[in-house]
Amino acid sequence: MTPETPVSARPFAQVDVFSPEPFGGNPLAVVLESSGLSTARMQRFANWTNLSETTFLLPPDDSQADYRVRIFTPTEELPFAGHPTLGSAQAWLEAGGKPRQEGILVQESAAGLVRIKTDDGGRLAFAAPALTRSGPVAEEVLDRVAAGLGLSRQALRDAAWLVNGPEWIGVLLDSAAEVLAIRPNYPAMAGLAVGVIGPHPDGESTGFEVRTFISDDLPCEDPVTGSFNAGVAQWLIGSGRAPSSYIAAQGTVLGRTGRVHVEADGAGIWVGGECTTRITGTISI
Repeated sequence: MTPETPVSARPFAQVDVFSPEPFGGNPLAVVLESSGLSTARMQRFANWTNLSETTFLLPPDDSQADYRVRIFTPTEELPFAGHPTLGSAQAWLEAGGKPRQEGILVQESAAGLVRIKTDDGGRLAFAAPALTRSGPVAEEVLDRVAAGLGLSRQALRDAAWLVNGPEWIGVLLDSAAEVLAIRPNYPAMAGLAVGVIGPHPDGESTGFEVRTFISDDLPCEDPVTGSFNAGVAQWLIGSGRAPSSYIAAQGTVLGRTGRVHVEADGAGIWVGGECTTRITGTISI
């Protein structure tokens, strides 16, 4: 077993992800040089930051990747997550990282290689990873979901597993207004990760409203969620219920201004948004 390095100062950044407005997105803590840190120390630091995710950047194991990332919530490590993917890429680039392939950055995570590019609006966007579980959700689970959302079972117009790391259940409602009106009952859907989406009226600047609820040891609503938006885009675009390009709003109820830009092209579905570094310095860890 390799001994852990002593506590030392390491480059650090905190990035505001998925919002064009200051402090409107989902914050991410990034430790830019993490070699020598044990899993236990990473987890303890992620618990201390008390953010939805903290990432640790490492040299890649795969020769095709530009760097490797490990992603932690306050309680566990995740194989993939969306806003940590974009925020880590932003921090790595600003720290002087140079992608091996022009125009495409390749991130290695426990879920595999993820491509990241700059989209037409100058935002970073990641290629939505393949779903590892999809398809219908059992009725008894949907009964729990409906109870947790405070809705009748009939209000859930459709639902599907959208697992791409986090084990999301996606729920489609009739309207954005219904999404915004939800007052979650976390005990009723304990142990489930539920994302809800509903369309805005035609003519609005955003096509859909999204909310995501995590009912584990630390129940919460996530401000802006790249992994869920990646999964739901594959589901709704693939079934013809969403156009090939749209903007989703998220975090409205929490006072955030999350904007997730989705675009399907011949290379897959890209999920992007503005990323702005708000804090830089060093962290003793």
